[in-house]
Amino acid sequence: MKKYVCDVCGWIYDPAIGDPDNDVAPGIAFENLPEDWVCPLCGVGKEDFSEVE
Repeated sequence: MKKYVCDVCGWIYDPAIGDPDNDVAPGIAFENLPEDWVCPLCGVGKEDFSEVE
């Protein structure tokens, strides 16, 4: 699964880790996150993330 980086603050969503602070379990692909999920550091939405090469 691919990692995604927040274009605003640089936080990286790693599906191997998930987002435990927001009840996102490990193993959930970025594409499968809820549409209302936001960056845990700066609060922007999924549209402000880019795939990590």
